[in-house]
Amino acid sequence: MAARALAVITGASTGIGFELARLAAEDGCDLIVTSNEAEIVAAAEDLRRDGTNVEAVQADLATAHGVDALWAAIGDRPVDYMLANAGRGLGDAFLDQSPDRIEEVIHLNVTGTTAVVQRAARAMRDAGQGRILITGSIAGEMPGSFQAVYNATKAYLDTLSYGIRNELKETGVSVTCLMPGPVETEFFHRADMDDTPVGQSDSKADPAKVARDGWAALKAGCSGVSPGLMTKVQSALSGVVPDSVLARLHRDMAEPKENSNG
Repeated sequence: MAARALAVITGASTGIGFELARLAAEDGCDLIVTSNEAEIVAAAEDLRRDGTNVEAVQADLATAHGVDALWAAIGDRPVDYMLANAGRGLGDAFLDQSPDRIEEVIHLNVTGTTAVVQRAARAMRDAGQGRILITGSIAGEMPGSFQAVYNATKAYLDTLSYGIRNELKETGVSVTCLMPGPVETEFFHRADMDDTPVGQSDSKADPAKVARDGWAALKAGCSGVSPGLMTKVQSALSGVVPDSVLARLHRDMAEPKENSNG
């Protein structure tokens, strides 16, 4: 009997990450799921069905210790699917943001994700096969007024994904970038963006639908996917509309209402 494929999903306690883990389980994978939140234990229990083996790792991937803890759980098992989904947001004006929270966002979204992807990609290259999904964002294509640090980290992830995909094109390893727009998750609450137009919008995407599009693109070896019609429109605009206009549009979405002059 062939061994079940192993999928590792970061940021899997809720939202897109949890839905990606569910899809991997439905596709017959064993799972290692990780998050800095205690809820990862309950999420893993929910995913343990139909013979799926699920291991939960509570670790902060913004730290080298957290990355090491995840790899200790993986051990010498080959990873078939690495879904680098963990990330943090941060709203409000750049000058008013806490330096500590800015550091947390950069360390998780950039430093931690880079470390996870590099370790996974090296092992996959040596094995001659594997698939990686990086959760970037359409936000990476827009100047992020009132969300500047977050958008900058997502711009990094978007370009990182396409860059290493090209480097790995003849190795049997594919890299896919998932670039959603606003999604109905805890993201905006955790980023202190409840009092913003985008945070209060009823038109945010369904995380289960975003995850389905991402999983399908991963399995097909696609370079990237931007779920939703409006996300595709935003992506198209980013290539033709001046950055100054995009920054104004982003401000209209992300500026706290109490600060808005509108």
